[in-house]
Amino acid sequence: MAETRTEDGLPKGFRSAEHGWPELRRIPHPPGRLPLLGDLIGASPRTPLQDSMRHARRLGPIFRRRAFGKEFVFAWGADLVTDLADETRFTKHVGLGIANLRPVVGDALFTAYGHEPNWQLAHDVLAPGFSREAMAAYHPMMLEVAGRLTGHWDRAAADGRAVDVPGDMTKLTLETISRTGFGHDFGSFERARPHPFVTAMVGTLTHAQRLNTVPGPAVPLLLRQASRRNAADIAFLNRTVDEIVRVRRSSGGGEGDLLDRMLETAHPETGERLSAQNVRHQVITFLVAGHETTSGALSFALHYLSRHPEAAARARAEVDRVWGDTESPGYEQVARLRYVRRVLDESLRLWPTAPAFAREARADTVLAGRHPMRRGAWALVLAAMLHRDPAVWGDGADRFDPDRFEPVAVRARPAHVFKPFGTGARACIGRQFALHEATLVLGLLLRRYELVPDPSYRLTVAERLTLMPEGLRLHVQHRTPPAGRPGRDGDPVPEPRCPVHPAAR
Repeated sequence: MAETRTEDGLPKGFRSAEHGWPELRRIPHPPGRLPLLGDLIGASPRTPLQDSMRHARRLGPIFRRRAFGKEFVFAWGADLVTDLADETRFTKHVGLGIANLRPVVGDALFTAYGHEPNWQLAHDVLAPGFSREAMAAYHPMMLEVAGRLTGHWDRAAADGRAVDVPGDMTKLTLETISRTGFGHDFGSFERARPHPFVTAMVGTLTHAQRLNTVPGPAVPLLLRQASRRNAADIAFLNRTVDEIVRVRRSSGGGEGDLLDRMLETAHPETGERLSAQNVRHQVITFLVAGHETTSGALSFALHYLSRHPEAAARARAEVDRVWGDTESPGYEQVARLRYVRRVLDESLRLWPTAPAFAREARADTVLAGRHPMRRGAWALVLAAMLHRDPAVWGDGADRFDPDRFEPVAVRARPAHVFKPFGTGARACIGRQFALHEATLVLGLLLRRYELVPDPSYRLTVAERLTLMPEGLRLHVQHRTPPAGRPGRDGDPVPEPRCPVHPAAR
């Protein structure tokens, strides 16, 4: 029987490393490899990334793991990743984890194969939705959603209750992308439990993660019930998005947001439009990716700020200095929070919420002058280890230090050593949206609250393709500004106010 191939001539489906790395034997693997099971001794299906990080520390900047007959190559050394980031020689590889999401979002921006035309079509149609002008238009809605978060936290502070940081950041970022992008209100802060959309989304991500660790032929047997539940989750996501689109079509259009672009904008050169099915896939992608990674980044940043009061004090002082007594910071004022942004970057360095990305060879090549690769061979870049490479970040690479992102330090480092949003043409299209939103929210929270950690909490990282601190709770206390804290004109600054309802304290 003839081998099934993609349109670009490569074999379809998973391509195990032994088919693309002629000198694979030179790449180290964990000791104790077993027949069939491979390198699964001590592995946890719940923490595959952290397992790989543990092996990376022991085996070095390139290594391999085998599971159920599938061989994977991992790379994290700075010189290797610099090579893999070369767009003339390498391109995005839709790896196993991403391919497992294709039943959910098909050939959307994040999951499309390189040869599929819908990626370029959607990218060209939607890229203007993340221009500077578009971002400035989203800013007031970001402020409004942040006001609902602070209202929620004000009530918790008044009652002496700890806040659920990951849960509340998920509510915040879901509402932000759904309102700015699609004009839809999920009512997250009015719900005692997560919105069913979030539950279904987490279900699909968890299922895709599980498929990474189960041998293909065993999926129908071992995951029969989970597969049925996943099908139900996908159906719910589809129904939710179809209703959002139906409402928009019946209303005659919105105000030029992402959904309007998807429904009404033709490609500027070809005149082609997104199909109804692709619109559905893109909406789900933005709703999921547009909030899942940002909520994790905010949660990690708040964790580190709560454990490093000196960094929190510096960030807070910057907010006071830059924003002064303005009730609602403007779009331009957010970009001036340079230390707050460094806090966010350092949190993403330690725990990039999209912790890995895959790259494949466009043609036969030699990686970093040492490892031959055939066309279509691929490697999984461990961003979480690249960001800890002691050759770049020093011996204290596991230590939280926002000053690593001072401009002088950034210029002194090689290119391609900080990759929280992927790389190249297929890097995250919404990264500026995410960074603006996260910087704004951190500034608002620091201006308003003191963050009080639970001294017994130890950071535990949950994995569901993206990363999130698990079980993170903080107490928040209304901040009492020091007397005479300078405002923009030297006047004392009043107690921080809600950005949406200035009368509320």
